[in-house]
Amino acid sequence: MSAQLLSVQGISQRLGNETQSKQIIDSVSLLSVQGISKALGNAKQSTQIIGSVSFEARRGEFVSVVGPSGCGKTTLLMCLAGLYAVDGGRLAFDGKPVSAPPQGVSVVFQDYSRSLLPWKTVFDNVLFGMKRITDMDAIGKRAWAAELIASVGLKGFEASYPWQVSGGMQQRVAIARGLAARSRLLLLDEPLAAVDAQTRAEMQDLLLDLARKYDQTCVLVTHDVDEAVYMADRIVVLSKRPTTVVEDIPVALSKPRDQLKTREDRTYLGLRHEVITLIRSMRVDH
Repeated sequence: MSAQLLSVQGISQRLGNETQSKQIIDSVSLLSVQGISKALGNAKQSTQIIGSVSFEARRGEFVSVVGPSGCGKTTLLMCLAGLYAVDGGRLAFDGKPVSAPPQGVSVVFQDYSRSLLPWKTVFDNVLFGMKRITDMDAIGKRAWAAELIASVGLKGFEASYPWQVSGGMQQRVAIARGLAARSRLLLLDEPLAAVDAQTRAEMQDLLLDLARKYDQTCVLVTHDVDEAVYMADRIVVLSKRPTTVVEDIPVALSKPRDQLKTREDRTYLGLRHEVITLIRSMRVDH
């Protein structure tokens, strides 16, 4: 048996043990965003999308980002992923400046139907996420892919193509592919916006379980305030463009979260009211 495969099995066993305990939030920031700005357009005509945004995501933390429609949440996420270069400020992942997509950061997009490769099976789509991994052989990668597919509830669908499974299942494939890169920071761009309400609730719990099991730091961009509060350890509320941070709100809800008990909790209801009130106060017609 190869050393790489043994390594994968060791990682899997360690991560599997973590499912029995609560995820630990480190005091050290994995993602540091300090006064970043971003304009889109060209030299003749540009629009300032992000004015000055600052926040941090600590190791093991789940951060939700909300704000009024059109405030630049997705633009911000693209900057965090290194897909857009920031115009000003400082952006760092694990203490290193971000100038290109860094190793250890994965993005799960809203439009899963376009992010998956339709000519590749579920298994091969997940394998594709390992392109940048150089210290694991083919056997180890296949074992890792099989574990991830099982973890997102798709065991038995490895040979299916994206167009042969439901939308919710396609998004599970996209999440597994993000984890396949051995990510440490998972950036989630409205990943559940296109699924039905029941599937959305199931996927919220799945994401929280996977974040705990695989020790992920997560930044979720969403228009859904209920989702933001339910999933987060902290909520960053953005302003209208040019975007700044209006509030950075800690979420003092117990874990694990429960779709009924958590949503009936007075703390949850109070946070929901606070966030909705902030966003409503920034409406154009206000």
